[in-house]
Amino acid sequence: MIIPMRTHILAAVLGVLVTAAGAGAQPPDIVLLEELTWTEVRDAVRAGKTTIIIPAGGTEQNGPHMALGKHNARVKVLSQDIARQLGDALVAPVIAYVPEGGIAPPTAHMRYPGTITAPEEAFQKVLEFAARSFKQHGFRNIVLLGDHGSTQAGQKAVAARLNREWAATGVRVHAIEEYYRAGEIEVPRLFRARGYSDAELGRHAGLTDTALMLATDARMVRPDRLRPGREGDGVDGDPTRATAELGRPGAELIVSRTVDAVRKSITHR
Repeated sequence: MIIPMRTHILAAVLGVLVTAAGAGAQPPDIVLLEELTWTEVRDAVRAGKTTIIIPAGGTEQNGPHMALGKHNARVKVLSQDIARQLGDALVAPVIAYVPEGGIAPPTAHMRYPGTITAPEEAFQKVLEFAARSFKQHGFRNIVLLGDHGSTQAGQKAVAARLNREWAATGVRVHAIEEYYRAGEIEVPRLFRARGYSDAELGRHAGLTDTALMLATDARMVRPDRLRPGREGDGVDGDPTRATAELGRPGAELIVSRTVDAVRKSITHR
């Protein structure tokens, strides 16, 4: 004969089972701060994840074949790889608003629809208060990575100011220039060694940029619009032969160089 279980007894049993399951549960394998709950962040910091990466991207024209968010998408993917290799790091939301040129009159990338610019002082304030927020929450190493050239000076300036202010606290800000340098210098050198010319690689939205984008987030590239740069189209170089297979070693190089630089900077704090 089946004896009905009273409702309150059943609820108590289920509560014990849920509590037991929760006690043995592993924290989620997530490094993106915005995908964690506040209690998961708290527990991660308590468990030793005391490094936070603040990635800066940028929203700018990248020719007719590549989306405006190239820098944001690339730095988000690569920052996750960097965090996982470091082992004790999380990744903050990407800063998508960076200096991109003047508005009146429009200069640099601001001559192209969709580009968003921010004053240098505003960019630095966002960086500064993001860093102050993370210090408040218990992070000890705050790593600044910039995928865009216009972010480099601001990152160094913010790091220098906060490190002077926090000298006695044990919290340090690291402006890691090697991330940008690897993408701008070492990756093109790698591609040259594989037979690609400087005319193809280009300085903006050419083969280098496009291959890295295909390797990190191919959704951002319009393959049917790949063509050599033309006057006024925002492309410097020729992305025609860009492939994800070409871009992957370049992306891996950026990650490895950055991981080494972060570890060195933290060691020599």
